[in-house]
Amino acid sequence: MRLASILPDRIGFGTAPLGNMFRAVPDEEARATLRAAWDQGIRYYDTAPFYGAGLAELRLGELLSRQSSDTYVLSTKVGRVVFDEMGDPSAREHELGDKGGLFEHGRPKTMVTEYTADATERSLDDSLKRLGTDRIDIVWVHDIAQDFHGDAWLEKFDEARTGAFRVLTRLRDDGVIKAWGIGTNRVEPIELALDLQEPQPDGFLLAGRYTLLDHERALQRLLPTAREQGLGMVVGGPYSSGVLAGGDHFEYRPASAEVLEKVRRIKEIADRHGVGIKAAALQFPLAHPVACAVVPGATRPSRIAEDIAAAREEIPAAFWHDLREAALVSPFAPLPGGA
Repeated sequence: MRLASILPDRIGFGTAPLGNMFRAVPDEEARATLRAAWDQGIRYYDTAPFYGAGLAELRLGELLSRQSSDTYVLSTKVGRVVFDEMGDPSAREHELGDKGGLFEHGRPKTMVTEYTADATERSLDDSLKRLGTDRIDIVWVHDIAQDFHGDAWLEKFDEARTGAFRVLTRLRDDGVIKAWGIGTNRVEPIELALDLQEPQPDGFLLAGRYTLLDHERALQRLLPTAREQGLGMVVGGPYSSGVLAGGDHFEYRPASAEVLEKVRRIKEIADRHGVGIKAAALQFPLAHPVACAVVPGATRPSRIAEDIAAAREEIPAAFWHDLREAALVSPFAPLPGGA
């Protein structure tokens, strides 16, 4: 599995929150969080121009520019080009569809969604500058899915197929990048890409669709196909926008009563077994053989140690058995330790 051979560890760091997702994160808090991640051994970092219109890349670049580029693995994304001009907030909200307001505290720059070859190359050049590095290891084609493009998502997918996919295949074959794939909050675009009779991606970053709360659809077709093709998965959003880590958001919005009730039931079983719900949320997706790494995000330094401890926590098999018996995980989902 090519992706697994590239990634240095099973836990990385997702920088979406450092793009001022939901709130304005002070610069010093962002610096301290990234420093804590580095000091505690995190060596895989995932980012994107979309996160605060380049803000997350700039903040991550402040850390990585002081490190040798052969000491970490870096992934970013293409599909959005950030311009220096001040953007129109109302236009951005319209473009984001049901994700409007997600990065309202990010940089007020013009951001254009485009998956053409020219836009892909410009996006990568701009990312290198913001990150202050000379190399990007993995590139994800970002958000070519229904949640951002509605009924036009297939049109955007085809734009990426003839643009970004081909540019990234060439860059991989030339050794400029090590791997490429698709990064979305939906399984359908990844399924479609795996059916193409064209050069294949090396893997995918699936956010929020292989978690304790939501994994049925990925198990039906996507993950069996990915396994057959030897592809790897990076799991984004393992805490389901925060609701599995004590927050109140699911799918980037206030969680519904139904979701909160499911979380309550999971936590009740976790408490009975003395298991941290964050540990269960991190370890569940990593049990699947296609999963290579999980990338939780954070904006506070203390969260890094919590995540690392959660990833290493010993969870008894009885906990997973009880989750299965309560129909809180799919009967087809692999469980940690073969439970």
